[in-house]
Amino acid sequence: MTLTNDPAAKIRDKALWMRRRAFRMVFEAQQGHPGGDFSATDIMATLFFGVMKYDPARPDWPDRDRFIMSKGHATGALYTVLSAAGYFPEDWLATYMQPKSRLSGHPNRNYLPGIETNTGPLGHGLPVATGIAIAGQLTGAAYRTFVLTGDGEMQEGSNWEAAMTAGNRKLRNLTWIVDRNRLQQGAGTEETNGLDPLDKKFEAFGWDVALVDGHDAAALLQVLSAAPGDRPRAVIANTVKGKGVSFMENKANWHHGVPNAEQFAQAMKELV
Repeated sequence: MTLTNDPAAKIRDKALWMRRRAFRMVFEAQQGHPGGDFSATDIMATLFFGVMKYDPARPDWPDRDRFIMSKGHATGALYTVLSAAGYFPEDWLATYMQPKSRLSGHPNRNYLPGIETNTGPLGHGLPVATGIAIAGQLTGAAYRTFVLTGDGEMQEGSNWEAAMTAGNRKLRNLTWIVDRNRLQQGAGTEETNGLDPLDKKFEAFGWDVALVDGHDAAALLQVLSAAPGDRPRAVIANTVKGKGVSFMENKANWHHGVPNAEQFAQAMKELV
């Protein structure tokens, strides 16, 4: 680990550990979604180690910031960040997707602390986050709600219903982050059902919009830690599917690909 007081350097170190550990989990389980894990890793490391307030000893602390992983298939990224944040021991990661493991293929709040809601079916995270943000608005609570969605997930109509509601209610305590890696299962998003221009669509729904390099820890830290304005904030994080491993980057087949022994060894050499 790098010995530094630079918050961005700390985040980069955490993200590197998360990628290495998540890829080992996928390799040992021979199951998982490493491409989307790796595009989301830097975002999640920034939230947990530079932005959000929480207490792993009190997972239900009322004043905690809420994080919802709407792209629930990216459990490699989610479980590693929760473990690194202190919600459960690292040795639990070795049980990933084993029979009766707490670490199943999609997150379940009944099994693990730190998970706000069960996700997996796409299009559910933002509506739930919107409800949580409304509750905070009504009660005057100080917590913020962050939700991370995939970009292919934007093809779910439930997201746009929630976006309309959040914009109408001016939910300044809600931040929606889109993991914009431009690939979904099997193809590119623009080949499947074009999403651009996402920023103009968010603005039309009453959101403040920020575009950021989703792998630049310093830029992510600046955008995600900024004080809320008077509207909900949408952060379009431009990312690379499979970021950090040459044979995975920008390859749709690594949405749910699993490595063989040779590929695992190569990835460990590159993730340094």
